[in-house]
Amino acid sequence: MACVLSAQKPPAATPPEPPEEDESLAPKVYALNPVQAKKEITTGDYYFKKPNYSAAAKRYLEATRWDPGSAEAFLKLGEAREKLREFGAAREAYLKYIELAEDPKEKDAVRKKIAKWPASAAKK
Repeated sequence: MACVLSAQKPPAATPPEPPEEDESLAPKVYALNPVQAKKEITTGDYYFKKPNYSAAAKRYLEATRWDPGSAEAFLKLGEAREKLREFGAAREAYLKYIELAEDPKEKDAVRKKIAKWPASAAKK
C-alpha cells in the first residue's frame, strides 16, 4: 500500500497594494517650508481671536510640522493648548519653544507661566 501525501500548496502571496489613486487619502508628507508654516500661523491667529482654540491649535501644530524650528509656532501652540486646558500638551510645546527661542526674557516668562500651573495640571 502506497501512502499518498497530500501536497499542501503555500498560501497565495497577496500582491502589494497599488499606490493610492485619491491624493486626498494619501498620508501627508512634510518638508521644511517656512512660507507654508507662516500661512498656518496666520490662519491660527485668526482662529485664536475668534476664539476657536481647537482650530487654532490644529493650525499651529501644522506650522510646527512645516517648520520644526519655528519658535513662534511652538509658543502659539502652547498658548492655544493652555486655553483648551490641555496642560501636558501645552507644556511640551512651551518646552520646545524654550529650546528654540533666543530671547531669555521670553523664556523666563514661559517658565514662570508653567510653574504657576497646579501640580495636578502638570501631569495632564
